[in-house]
Amino acid sequence: MLFRTIEISESSFAPPGVSFVTVKSTALKRRADLSLYVPPETSAKSLPLVILLHGVYGSHWAWLFKGGAHQVLDRLIKEENLPPMMLAMPSDGLWGDGSGYARHADADYHRWIVEEVPAAAALVDPRVNRAPRFIAGLSMGGYGAMRLGALHPEKFGAISAHSSCTDIAHMQGFVEETTAQFDLKEEPPLSVIACMKLNASRLPPLRFDCGSEDILIEHNRLLHQQLDQEGIPHEYEEFSGGHTWEYWHEHLAESLRFFSKVLG
Repeated sequence: MLFRTIEISESSFAPPGVSFVTVKSTALKRRADLSLYVPPETSAKSLPLVILLHGVYGSHWAWLFKGGAHQVLDRLIKEENLPPMMLAMPSDGLWGDGSGYARHADADYHRWIVEEVPAAAALVDPRVNRAPRFIAGLSMGGYGAMRLGALHPEKFGAISAHSSCTDIAHMQGFVEETTAQFDLKEEPPLSVIACMKLNASRLPPLRFDCGSEDILIEHNRLLHQQLDQEGIPHEYEEFSGGHTWEYWHEHLAESLRFFSKVLG
């Protein structure tokens, strides 16, 4: 048993299809939370898993109750015939203003996402064990999605990101904690492009987007140029908008459509 303890919300008290889960994480050495969403009355024998990573200041509920991720998925299933998927929305571990989804000296936020979140999701609905796994995120979570997806290409069927930091150093414009306070214990590269280059021949399908008024737009444009220079296949889009939940609520659909295409 990966988790010594696991608590799952009572379905009759939660919004339809939503589960709130708390596990005792060995990676983090403490309890950790995630929210899960499965479209109600889904009878599929397998259920693709989409891990959605939030940005700084947030927690496991942000994609649900600020981004309406479950509503976006339901709409696409109804209007565009997308296949049902499970959305797994973990906390980043709640270190400072944001952990960066990286290994720190005191806790492994990297392993929490890559290993423990899928395991917790499978305990709630084992159908995810029989289907592909995807990863996406916004801002700090976009950084986490692209970096972890690139470092573990065998674990993810595709990667998508919105309004992303492209290096952990870019978090300094958002967080109170200094670079020294992060006390990182990561061995692999920290920049997204370096991680992409590390596994360039094995990367899963990749897409990312950014708002043209976003404070991180130049970082995203540079990453697009670097990926082109390295000959790494990807899709990059720019839309009108800034670094806001309105933007992410609207453009999460791009990620879910992308994952649906990968599923065929």
